[in-house]
Amino acid sequence: MKFYNREKELELLRLIKERSEADAQMTVIVGRRRIGKTSLLKKAIENDDTALYLFVTRKNEVLICDEFREEIERKLQVKLFGSISQFKDLFRYLMELSENRKFTLIIDEFQVFHSVNPSVYSEMQNIWDSCKGKSKLNLILCGSIYSLMKNIFENSREPLFGRATERIHLKQFNVNTLKEILADNYPKYGAEDLLAFYAFTGGVAKYVELLVNKKAFTLAKILDEIFRENSLFIDEGRNVLVEEFGKDYATYFSILSLIASSKTSRSEIESILEVSIGGFLERMENDFNLIRKSRPIFAKPGGRNVKYFIVDNFLNFWFRFIYKYQSAVEIGNFEYLRSIVERDYPTYSGKILERYFTEKLATAQLYSAIGNYWEKGNKNEIDVVAVNEREKTVLFAEVKRKKGNISLPELEKKAKNLQTLLNGYSAEFKGFSMEDM
Repeated sequence: MKFYNREKELELLRLIKERSEADAQMTVIVGRRRIGKTSLLKKAIENDDTALYLFVTRKNEVLICDEFREEIERKLQVKLFGSISQFKDLFRYLMELSENRKFTLIIDEFQVFHSVNPSVYSEMQNIWDSCKGKSKLNLILCGSIYSLMKNIFENSREPLFGRATERIHLKQFNVNTLKEILADNYPKYGAEDLLAFYAFTGGVAKYVELLVNKKAFTLAKILDEIFRENSLFIDEGRNVLVEEFGKDYATYFSILSLIASSKTSRSEIESILEVSIGGFLERMENDFNLIRKSRPIFAKPGGRNVKYFIVDNFLNFWFRFIYKYQSAVEIGNFEYLRSIVERDYPTYSGKILERYFTEKLATAQLYSAIGNYWEKGNKNEIDVVAVNEREKTVLFAEVKRKKGNISLPELEKKAKNLQTLLNGYSAEFKGFSMEDM
């Protein structure tokens, strides 16, 4: 698959490299696994003969240093003398070398040092602080365990706090990029194909690439690829998250499974699990960036009328249909799993369609706030409310798979209470369906 999107990130990386020719730069790149961080970095340095790419693996620090030393000597055409068994010595060498030589140093899976030798971070901090005044190093630190990377660079008690000069949070492909990918690879795609592609990949680069390579562009072919022997998708949720959650992963997984199955309030989840989950929800939102609170638009920030949703489309699907039916997975009954998805897909994809249009409106950059609305007891639910505070306009939208199921008069009734809060705003009422994708 060709390289898509990421123009803004590539341009920023180019500007950072330019700045590094005068002053040392430390750039941190974060993002969930499979999002395309390594592909972005390799694209950024594809024409740079001086760029040094080092990948941290889970092994003894001595072995890591041996591997890195060999790559440094090969790439930079230098010779290191004496034995080197600690990464700090390699890093100091590279910082001092960069005083007279401008080059890029990428360290991928940087968070793995946490399990190899956590003191690496304080050692790097000391070397960086003492050498950066003369250095011209373009240092890029990349990691895929979001919580660890966030802690390393955003926790004020950690040694590398405040050292980064730039931060890039790489996110999923947006709906416009997914359309471009489908247009290039399956020009006859329709609305159902686009919705399925969006629902199952969530714009995550690796999943998009897997489906493109298998030419799986329709709902049927996507399900063929997911529900088969040795499918990479079956264990993917566990592979992505177990390391994030550690020994408490079972509780986290249970909560996510319930949220994906429309148990979206804390009280609902606690009544089922019979444990307090406040701390788990807080960590999944703030430390892992996996869920978000949803309140009715214009609700007070501390209000209790809160629902939770899983940010990532693929993980939402995985917890709804794969983790929930683990017993069928264990015995390899993929036909059964597929039948469950096919049975529930019309309802499930209807909620994903709401997410699609919310994202589509956001990419248009015409609104100051976009959300949804409901009143106590889930009454007067409105799928999308988009506000332009500067122009004093508000869009109320109902989202249905079929256009014939949309009732604008009913939507206007639901919006009456909310309109009283928007006195002076010009209101527009719209229906969005599959036809509008």
